[in-house]
Amino acid sequence: MKPFIFIGAIALLATAPAHAQTLVDPNKVAPEYREAAEKRRAEQLRQRECALKADLEKVLPRDRTAFLNHCLETIAAKR
Repeated sequence: MKPFIFIGAIALLATAPAHAQTLVDPNKVAPEYREAAEKRRAEQLRQRECALKADLEKVLPRDRTAFLNHCLETIAAKR
């Protein structure tokens, strides 16, 4: 039984932790998809900005989605 526990512990330590989705880099995308990648990156930056605002305002997890949606709508209205 000890070898199984040891192997399981090694397997857990060897796995890399999952990170949040990385920003899209338009320069690493094929030229025909570059415009879509630029739009996706802009959207990701807007979402990160709103998430940062939510963190700074210490929005409760239950209210976070509504806050983020309102923030994104406000940014879209300004454009």
